[in-house]
Amino acid sequence: MTEQTADSIIPAGHQAETHGQLTVFSVHPAELETVVLHLYRERQLPLLMITATDERVEGRGFRIWYIFGIPGENRFVAPFLCLDGTVEFPSLAPAMHEAWAYERRIQTFFGLRAVGHPHPLPLILHENWPADCYPLRKDFGWRTRPESAQGEPYPFQKVAGEGIYEIPVGPVHAGIIEPGHFRFSVAGEEVVHLEPRLGYTHKGSEKLFEELPLPDKIRLSEKISGDSSFSHCLAFCQALEALAGTSVFDRARYLRVIYAELERLANHLGDLGAIMVDAGFNFGGAQCSRLREMIMQINEILTKSRFLRGVCAIGGVTKEIASEAAARLTSDLLRIKEDFSGVMEVAGSSASLLNRLITTGEVPMEIAREHGVVGIAAKAHGIASDARRDYPYAAYDRLFFPTAFAQARGDVYDRFMARATEVPDSITIILTALSAMPPGEIKPPSPSFSFRKNAQALGIVEGWRGNIVYFVRTDEKGEISRVAVRDPSFLNWTVLGYAATGDIVPDFPLINKSFNLSYSGNDL
Repeated sequence: MTEQTADSIIPAGHQAETHGQLTVFSVHPAELETVVLHLYRERQLPLLMITATDERVEGRGFRIWYIFGIPGENRFVAPFLCLDGTVEFPSLAPAMHEAWAYERRIQTFFGLRAVGHPHPLPLILHENWPADCYPLRKDFGWRTRPESAQGEPYPFQKVAGEGIYEIPVGPVHAGIIEPGHFRFSVAGEEVVHLEPRLGYTHKGSEKLFEELPLPDKIRLSEKISGDSSFSHCLAFCQALEALAGTSVFDRARYLRVIYAELERLANHLGDLGAIMVDAGFNFGGAQCSRLREMIMQINEILTKSRFLRGVCAIGGVTKEIASEAAARLTSDLLRIKEDFSGVMEVAGSSASLLNRLITTGEVPMEIAREHGVVGIAAKAHGIASDARRDYPYAAYDRLFFPTAFAQARGDVYDRFMARATEVPDSITIILTALSAMPPGEIKPPSPSFSFRKNAQALGIVEGWRGNIVYFVRTDEKGEISRVAVRDPSFLNWTVLGYAATGDIVPDFPLINKSFNLSYSGNDL
């Protein structure tokens, strides 16, 4: 993609407004498809989020935001629609599949109708939620408990044919995983169709962001998806820092990198072990579990939290790494790197393991691109998508960065190897950050911040599953009025059904684990 800036891609005749890294401009509904598809197809900009805001109190009606990134420029551009006196807007789903789930979510939570959407079913909220009750509108009180409705049962897609039968799985599972329902249509053991249904862990997080005091908002961001506590909080804090015009101390930038990579290491090691266990290779499972526990104990020693909670703050971090702790961390990581290399050498020589992983759970490249997959699922296709490189934050622009993982099948093996490739790279990043980290302060002395009025900002972080995006908007008083969150799982859940099609039912746990998507991060 040729180099481009936000200013160069604003259509003629549109007046743009820039706040920090984010440039926004209003478009008319009649020109929406032309403008958005120009950015998406001709400019080939990645779509980061579509969301809505209710600004009727300020006399601006509803707004719908289409947020794109400009990789390499570390900038973002967002055309937006103003809906005043109407709740209808043109659907882009027929022309741009990535818009499909975003528009359904906007319909469900704001009551704004995407005209022309091919499949406008509610998303997240179930049939016991009243059909005319929209929880992200400003006139819906956060303490409101609506009467339980008796809506029509969810219409799972039916597959007809001789010998086809359905297997319902979940939402309660035989383990400690979160709830989610999977409806299999199978012929014998072969999966003909799989349809996940989520929403069972919906907890009203985006509504809570509107009501809680700022310190509790930051704590809430750590609970969006518990295994990504630091990355979610970092993305939120980066958006708040942009709104407040707050700079981050250099030392804190390096510490943010270290903590983010420790979180990535713990989760990749856990997933690699779980995949090997599901494939019957218990040696690899046990060893990776051991290595993950070592990282979790490092987290606790450094921060008093195994999940790195309470570490990120606006303007910096709350936990220092002294020279003695840095030396110990270096020694521990070098030992883990050596151990991991040995484990992967044994795993790579196991024909039974490779037989279970290779060609299992393939996602066609066309499907991956149409659905906008990110993170591990994208790298398994050789799609070079990584916010650490595309939109450098913290100190990533000053550190070693890994090369893209060049695979193309998009099967369980490629997702397995994408994780395995990132483990030594993350260790190298941490070691480099420890040696290059300058002295200095790690957080502002005063916790008081004021935000720009009627402004918006974006925070993006490459979590271990993929990029995490926070869109934050303030009202005319400078108070936070909207926090929209997009976990990578929101995108990657949409391709799980394709990954299982054509495989056998007993392989589904392995396929599902190779994605290891967040229920909580999707349901919000």
